[in-house]
Amino acid sequence: MIRYALTRGALLLLGLFVASALIFLTLRVLPGDVAQQIAGTNGTPEQVAAIRESLGLNAPLWAQYVDWIGGVFRGDLGTSLYTGLTVTAELAEKARVTVPLGILSLLFALAVSIPLGVLSALRRGRADGTALSVGAQAVAAVPVVWAGMMLVVVFAVWLGLLPAQGFPRGGWSQPVDALRALILPALTIGIIEGAMLLRFVRSATLQAIGQDYVRTAAAKGLTRNAALIRHGLPNVGLSVISVLGLQVAGIVVGAVIIEQLFSLPGIGRMLVSDVGARDLPMVQGELLILTGFVLLVGFFVDLVHRLLDPRQREAA
Repeated sequence: MIRYALTRGALLLLGLFVASALIFLTLRVLPGDVAQQIAGTNGTPEQVAAIRESLGLNAPLWAQYVDWIGGVFRGDLGTSLYTGLTVTAELAEKARVTVPLGILSLLFALAVSIPLGVLSALRRGRADGTALSVGAQAVAAVPVVWAGMMLVVVFAVWLGLLPAQGFPRGGWSQPVDALRALILPALTIGIIEGAMLLRFVRSATLQAIGQDYVRTAAAKGLTRNAALIRHGLPNVGLSVISVLGLQVAGIVVGAVIIEQLFSLPGIGRMLVSDVGARDLPMVQGELLILTGFVLLVGFFVDLVHRLLDPRQREAA
């Protein structure tokens, strides 16, 4: 197990290194001149040249990358070109919105997908089971922006139960208002991701129903449902754990869009704003942290799956 963890850890670091290089190079090939944008439309060529020199943009790309990645290893993700604040401080502030949003979204997704996925498998061939399966496919195809707008219309406009946009100025010092502000955005992401996960849970449950140990338990006197719940669902849970990394990636992408729609001051909204402003240090740090978070979740999911599934250890 230790050898496996070390191997996966090395792959994680390699993935982060490759991701950092791709992020850095991609941002450098985008059109536009950062120095010119900072100087403004009235900036003289001398001012633009001075800004480029002060930002180190005249150095070769490899030297710029080494300087940036060296700072990352020291815990310094850089400083915003416009606000003068460190990327770390900005991310820590915005994460107070994005992290709870992601956790709530994942909880909603699991609450939707696991019971309905199992029910859809148990009711296979019947009207309600078919309706659940078709409904999940339809919901999974819905654009997240459209789903969010429909939820706003229903819960904010018609019923007036939840706020349509914004986050309290006091943040989590107003916990009730902060939580209410996150419910609709999290529900939007959770429904879409839950519909995708539901189909996987249904497939894993159907596979478990056909296993010999479930049929043997049923032959010994248990009903099919009881045999599945007692002996099959643990294996379904392992299958769900194995795809959680993909779900987290979907939630991260959904948060970037949803924070714009619901005007939430999170990392996703900050990322879109910084890309438009060509604030390269901020964008680099944000993308690297988000990528690293997704890779880290995948790393822990692999370790947990390895610990819980004896078949993988025996195969190794």
